[in-house]
Amino acid sequence: MAAEREVSTAPFPGYSAGVEECWMDFDGARMRYLRAGSGPALILLHGLMGYSFSWRYTMPALAPYAAVYAPDMMGAGFSDRAAGIDHSMRGAAKRLLQFVERLGIASFDLLGTSHGGAMSMMAAAECLSGNTGLRLRRLVLVAPVNPYSAHGRWLAPFFGSRFGAALHRLTATRMSFLYPYFHARLYAAAIPPGALAGYVAPLAKPGLFEHALSIVSTWKKDLRELEATLPQLGSIPTLLVWGDKDPAVFVSSAARLQKYFPNSELIVFPGIGHLAYEECPEEFNRVLIEFLTREKVPA
Repeated sequence: MAAEREVSTAPFPGYSAGVEECWMDFDGARMRYLRAGSGPALILLHGLMGYSFSWRYTMPALAPYAAVYAPDMMGAGFSDRAAGIDHSMRGAAKRLLQFVERLGIASFDLLGTSHGGAMSMMAAAECLSGNTGLRLRRLVLVAPVNPYSAHGRWLAPFFGSRFGAALHRLTATRMSFLYPYFHARLYAAAIPPGALAGYVAPLAKPGLFEHALSIVSTWKKDLRELEATLPQLGSIPTLLVWGDKDPAVFVSSAARLQKYFPNSELIVFPGIGHLAYEECPEEFNRVLIEFLTREKVPA
């Protein structure tokens, strides 16, 4: 078991006192995660340029029902920006499962949003392949990156190109004040108080934008691999959640993606953008709790 350091804290406004900030060692690099509650394990996986802050409304609501873990994946949030890490979807998915194993968890539910949703699907395939000793009980995908959203097919690969990467470095690393503007465009409803300040905070730790560029550099290849993986996932009870005003991963891709999940339910929130767990947290949490407690899945 890797060494951990745990401190009870409220890292940002909105977290309850029951949320703990923890650290895990990955070959000399530190990975940060938050933990709350007790019961069946639930992992919350953030999207590109997000981190555990995304779940400040979700963790307190889920804590009475589950032991909730929200990692800052390596390179993101306040985790270390270690060099030479494989940030492809499959590489990140395997690292996520290492994180779960090091927690001493054998059976868990997994929620992933945006790029974290795609990573969650890859992790689910790893679990079903028998390559790990882990059992995935249920899967929740919130506006997950997928091969069928036209927006994601061209935008991320553009920033992964030589010209796009240079433009990204110019506008992001030298003029980081633009980040709040682009992040705000993900919301269709009102931006929650303190949201932009929370997401900007990790920019003080160098290397975040380079981390994002390393992810989009393999985007096309990752989406092809994800599409080839989807037929393996049909046995997993799955909840799909979208906002119908999502500007990042179009809700029109949901129907095609859902065909690979016969044991699934699709919830679309009207008037909501890419971040349903922040824009309508009460409704989001209600739907999530209902899904996780409706059907008792053996541990």
